This record gives sequence, C-alpha cells and structure tokens, in this order.
Amino acid sequence: MSKKRRAKQWMAASMSLVMAGTIAFQAGPGKASADRGGVDLWKAIKPLTTIASAMNTGAHPDDEHSATLAYLSLGLGVDTYSVIANRGEGGQNEIGSELGNALGIIRTRELQEASKITNVTLANLSQKLDDPIYDFGFSKSPDETLEKWGEDVAYERLIRQIREKRPDVLIPAFLNEPSTHGHHRAINVLTVRAFKDAGNPQVFPEQLKEGLQPWQPKKLYVPGTEKAYDVSLPVNEYNELYGASYAQLGEESRYMHKSQGMGRQVDEGQGTAYYTLQASADGKKDEKPAASLFGGIAFTFDDLAKEIDAKGKDNKVAKQLNTLQKDASEVIAAYPAFAEVAREVHEMKADVQTAVELVKSSSLDSSAKNDLLHRLDVKERQLNKASQEATSVVVKVKPETGELIPGQTTKVTVTAFNGGDVNVGKVSLKLNVPEGWNAKASGAATFAKLDKNKTVQTEFEVTVPKQVEDFNPYALPLISADIGYEAFGTAATLHAVPDNAVAVLPPVALSLSPEAAVLNTLKPEDAVSVKVTATNYAPGAEKTKVSLKTPEGWTVEPAVQELSFAAKYETKTAEFTVKAPEGVKAGSYSLSAVSSDGTQDSSRTVQVIQYPHIGKTYYVKPANLAIQAFDLKVSEGLKVGYVSSGFDNIDQVLRQVGINVTNLDAKTIQFGDLSQYDTIVLGIRAYAFRPELIPSNQRLLDYAKNGGNLVVQYHKPEDKWSPDLAPYPIKIGAPLIEWRVTDENSKVTMLAPDHPIFNTPNKITSADWENWIQDRSAYNPSEWGKEYTELISNGDPGEKEFTGTFLTAPYGKGNYTYSSIVWYREMPSLVPGSIRMFVNMISLKQDGTVSTGTTPQK
Repeated sequence: MSKKRRAKQWMAASMSLVMAGTIAFQAGPGKASADRGGVDLWKAIKPLTTIASAMNTGAHPDDEHSATLAYLSLGLGVDTYSVIANRGEGGQNEIGSELGNALGIIRTRELQEASKITNVTLANLSQKLDDPIYDFGFSKSPDETLEKWGEDVAYERLIRQIREKRPDVLIPAFLNEPSTHGHHRAINVLTVRAFKDAGNPQVFPEQLKEGLQPWQPKKLYVPGTEKAYDVSLPVNEYNELYGASYAQLGEESRYMHKSQGMGRQVDEGQGTAYYTLQASADGKKDEKPAASLFGGIAFTFDDLAKEIDAKGKDNKVAKQLNTLQKDASEVIAAYPAFAEVAREVHEMKADVQTAVELVKSSSLDSSAKNDLLHRLDVKERQLNKASQEATSVVVKVKPETGELIPGQTTKVTVTAFNGGDVNVGKVSLKLNVPEGWNAKASGAATFAKLDKNKTVQTEFEVTVPKQVEDFNPYALPLISADIGYEAFGTAATLHAVPDNAVAVLPPVALSLSPEAAVLNTLKPEDAVSVKVTATNYAPGAEKTKVSLKTPEGWTVEPAVQELSFAAKYETKTAEFTVKAPEGVKAGSYSLSAVSSDGTQDSSRTVQVIQYPHIGKTYYVKPANLAIQAFDLKVSEGLKVGYVSSGFDNIDQVLRQVGINVTNLDAKTIQFGDLSQYDTIVLGIRAYAFRPELIPSNQRLLDYAKNGGNLVVQYHKPEDKWSPDLAPYPIKIGAPLIEWRVTDENSKVTMLAPDHPIFNTPNKITSADWENWIQDRSAYNPSEWGKEYTELISNGDPGEKEFTGTFLTAPYGKGNYTYSSIVWYREMPSLVPGSIRMFVNMISLKQDGTVSTGTTPQK
C-alpha cells in the first residue's frame, strides 16, 4: 500500500473518531468541539496557504453568517473576522430567566464558543456593561438605533476594527431595508460607509496618532439571493476532513446560541450562500457567475510577489514571498505526519522573519510596507498555533481559585506538556496579570528541554491589590500566560487562559430578596420584608455587619445584623423589616444592602452565571432593591395557577403583591384538578417549551368553559401555535417584524373602556400606559374570531394600529384572554400600570365581574 493511501486511510479513521465524539465534548467551557489531533492540526495549517482576509459585521450575537464563516475559515483558510455590535441584552432567553446585562453576558459567552468552532476571530463594538452600544430591544429604524447607541461612538469603534484587522473583504450580515431589524440596518449603514472612510486619513485622525494606519478594503459584499447575486459560495460542499459540509459546521456553531434556540439540522449537500458586490476599491464588477469573494484580490504569497514584481523593484521581497508560498505547500504536503509538519512550520517561521527584515529594509512605499508587515504578523501568529498543534505542546493556566477578593494572595500554576515526538527546548513560562497586581514565580520559570510525555510547570504567587474595579465580564481575562519554546532552531510563543473566568469579587457579596418590590400605597402601613443573603468569598473565616441604607424617613428593623463565616462560600441570611414613612407618595424608591468589616463598606451582588456550554462567569452589580409605590387593589383569596415557560418572573411579581400563585407542573396540567384555580396563566411561548400543553389543550379549554379564567400570553407561529388552540381562532401575524410595537411611549387607546379588565378591581386610566420600558407588544395577531372583544388599539408612530393585541372573550361559563403585551418585561420592572392591569385580567369571573375569592368549579 502506498504511503499516500495509508495516510488517507489513517485520516478517514481519525476523522470518524473525531466527528463521532463531537457532541460529547461540546459541553465543556473552552472546548469549541471534539476536534482533536488531526483535525485541529489541519485547522491550524490551512490558513498558512493564503494571505486573504474577510470581515463579517452584525448587530447581535447570532447575526454572523455562520456557514460562510466556516467556508472561508475552515475551508479556504482565510483570516476571518466577526465583528458584532452589541451583546444581545434586549432579547429573550430560552434557557433561563436572565434578562438585560445577565443575558448579554450569556450571549457573549455563547458567541465566543460559536466563534471557536468556525475558527473565527471575534470582536465586539460594545466594550463593557451598560455600554452605549446596547441592545435596547427591537427597533424598526436605523436612525433610532444610531441615535441611542451614539452614532459617532459606534462608527469610531467600527473604523478602528477595520483599521486594526485590515480585511480585504467586508460583508455586512444584513441589508438596509424596511423589513429588517433597525439594529441590523444600522450596522449595514455603518459598514457601507466605513468601506470608504476606513481608508481616509481625515476620518478619525486621532487613531492615526495612536499608530493605526488607514485601510481600504478591496470589496464590499452584501447578502444576495438565488435570483440576484454576483458570487455564490458552495457552503454545501462536503469536507471529508471535517466529516461535514460548511453549512453543517456553521450550524454546529449556531447550536452554541442556546439562549436563542439557534441551530438547526442541515442535510449534506444543502445550502448556497449568495452575495452581491456593492462596491469595490477599483470600481470593477465581478464576472458573473463567480464562486469567490476574492476575484482580483491577492490570495496567496505568490499573488503578492506578482504585485511587487509589477512595480519593478524589491526583487528580494518578491522572491522571499515566493519562498513562503513554497513553505506553505510543504507544510500541507507533510500532513498528517505531526513531526514533519512541525519541521516545515518552523522552517516557514524562519522564512517569515527573513521576509519581515527584507520588507523593513526595502524601498517599498510605506503603504505597501504596512500591508506586508501586517500580513506577515498574522502569519507569524498562525504559525505559532500551527507549531503548538504539530508539536502537541499542551499549555494550561490553573488558578488555585477563580474567585478572588481585593488584597488576596493566591497561587496560579502554568504548565506545558509535550505530547509529540519533536524535541522541544528553551521553554519559558510567564504569567500575565493586570497592572498593579504582583506575580512572583516560586520556582524556575525556564527549562532547558521538555521531553516527550513530560510536563514542566511553574507556580506563581499572585497578589491582588486592595483597590480593584468591579469584574468586567467583557474584558480580556484577568490572568493569562505566555509560553515560549524552541523547536528546529526557531522560537514559538503560545498564549493560554484559564478554562473559566477569574474574577475579583467582594469579600462578602449580598443578594436581596426580592430585588424589586411593590409598596401598595393603599396599605402604606404594610411592611416590606427584605431578606439579605450574604456569601463569603474570603479564603477563610470572615465577619461582617449587614445593614440597609434606605431613603430618608424610612425605617429598618433591626438596624444592623452581624454575621460570622467559618469558611469560603458559606452563606448566612439576615432578615429586615422595612417601613415607609406615613403619607408616602407614589413613586420610585431605592434601598441598598451594605456589608462592613470595620474598615470599608461594600454593596455588591454577585450573580454567578453558569451553563454547561459556556462555563462559569459572573455579573457583579450594586446590591440594590427597587421599590415602586402605587395604588393596587387585589381580590382577596384569588388563587392562580401559573404555567411557566421558564422565560419570565411574572409569577414572582404576583406573589409579591399578595396573590396565591402555584406553579403548575406537567402532571397537574395533564391529570390534576384545575377547577381549584380561579385563573390559569400560560407564560410567554409556553406551548413551545411545555410539551404537555398541546395534548392537554382541550383540558385547558374545558377548564375555561366550565367557569375558569384562562389567560394566554404571546406566542410565535413556530412555537407550535395554531389558530385552533384558542377557543375561537387566533392567527399570529407574519412576517413577525411587522406585527409588533416597539415604541414604549406610543399612544394606547382603550377600545372597551367599560370592560372589567379596565375597571375592576383597579380603575385603568391613560396614566397606566405611561413609563413603560422597551416595547409595548410582540407578535400581534392578524386575524381572530368575532367573539373576541378588542380591548386596545396601539401602534408605532406613523404606522397602522393593531387592534388584536389584547383580546378577551366569554367562553362557556368562563373567560379566555390572549395578550401580546410584553408583560414579562414590564412587570418585573415594576411598571405600575402593567401590574394593575394584569391583576385585573386574572381577576375576571365567569360572569365578567371580578373574583373575590376561589369559586369551586364543576
């Protein structure tokens, strides 16, 4: 059997093993997939064959063109970038109840893991929590988006990314068209403008003073269609090495966006990506049909050499570029023999260094030099990665703990392991810590050699300063390591970070329950019970005094409580009773929990965010309790069954205002006595995520027919919703983008002002529609039965108004209400009108009056 054939059989066997294990390995943080050995080596050496680059821009995590990115990066080896504007804070969450910043943290980690799978370099325009470039919810306008983000801020950051990464091709993920999300349109607007401006030194000249150089991308492509395109990319092409098509690899990455329910099954051979050339630096159009985004653009080192030859000078540079092309071919030819690949990689590293020196001393103009030096720098980084895979050097950063406190001293171990047959020497282990921190090696940090199946390690003593900023989950890791070594006479440098986030946390973190509370001004004498849970993050025993800081005139009992902890992670609880002053007025109030050790005070909550697919990270925020005071009447004895989809906290808000709420499990829905509940509420999109609901839907309808009050919150058509799930048909409007109201301040008209929902037990007025947040409604119905009463009319300014947002109808002896109002956002944010209306809605009796207690139903 020939050597070539044996290599192919070995490859097939190894690829089968690798792809078979993909699902098993995906769960762990820091692991993009099950790629090991041969596949990782191929992913590392393929980029050595090309000098081309591309950048895909989008607004939110999951906007990336995953199949195209997989094709460019994993298929062609193109240096590929994904630049995303915000963190997705304004979206929904399909794996938990986190919203806002906490959801943004989840989606950012998902995006990072997705980018690992496609081997793409990721960047975000949003830089910190509560950044100006924030996902403020659905928008229908790019102008509104750019106004809220700060157009100059967003544009400066995008230009910076283009100038830093210098892509040959720019690809905005969306078109600027009315049927598209305003955030998507805004990124298109910025990207199209940046295509011209990034190369203009008069645009953000302060960046040039920092050392950045103008950069003019060669081509700007926008999404096309099968009927109108300039380039079609064969993302359906099957790659034997990966055991999948690029479309499938792209979907593998999309499965990491679990909080958005992304990822779908794609069969082999499916999919083509179409793009239209919107602009080019040379003004030329692609020849149709084309199968490459890089027509007329230097794609290899040989192409660069030809460009230099055409200038008639610097023959040495051109020849060296030809040498690098030959080097890359030899690396590929050596595959899959790891040691042979390593030798060729290190020979190419030496030739890259020679090329760098030749370019620096050449007579090329500064623009050409900058371009070549940038591409050579990219190649150097790629060669370091290729060296790591080919030599099978495994590096790790192992903190003694990932949860530190100000002033703490801890240990961090850096290790390097040689799993290959290459002689590795001159090993150096360096730990990187933030400015102001101290890291001291407790032993040797350099080693003459690293033999096969041997490990070298260095333990560092790390001291955190006493004054530290709050942990920023969007910043680079606080601790990392640089590992240097030599093989075949040339040096390589690797960078490593811990598997999970390392965070500096307060010595004692305080969480309040509830985090938001209602003060009923009809009963101002009622106390608000506040429970403070304190968690000790100090490495040993700790004492603290916990108190509540309240608005002037409010009282707290007891004034302070002292807590003692014996060990790290121990939790203790302190309970307080808070009372408002006599005559307290409606409005917003805030109090905070404070921990004091006698020398300094801290008021911080630590929210641990941990899921199998993204690992562990933290959201550190002020330990505040928001109190909203307003008038609220609640029917006595009201008993509610809540069917949660896991995406909202409405049941918690209802309990807080004194309503008896029971969360219904599958067994109760299928077989339990539903008649004991005055009202049953289905959470948002419950039919999609509670599989027992559709088979039990007739039981729910019978419950209403026999005298119950059934309330259903909004669904999407893909949530298994069908019009006949309601007692009288309700069809949800499509396309979904056209059936929502995004202006939280838009005018609302009550079409049935005399209906009990607007009158009992709370009188609803125009004031109840004020001070809403983010949206009014989502996924409004487009058709419904004549039996329903249309309760409101509402629409975004300048657009048609929807009258199917809030529908209710008598059904038998009971009632059925369907609402597309975004209660799940308004109520946890304590918007008074939303709570007052929801209480009215769940208080309906079978005769259209208000429930004053549980009524047995037959």
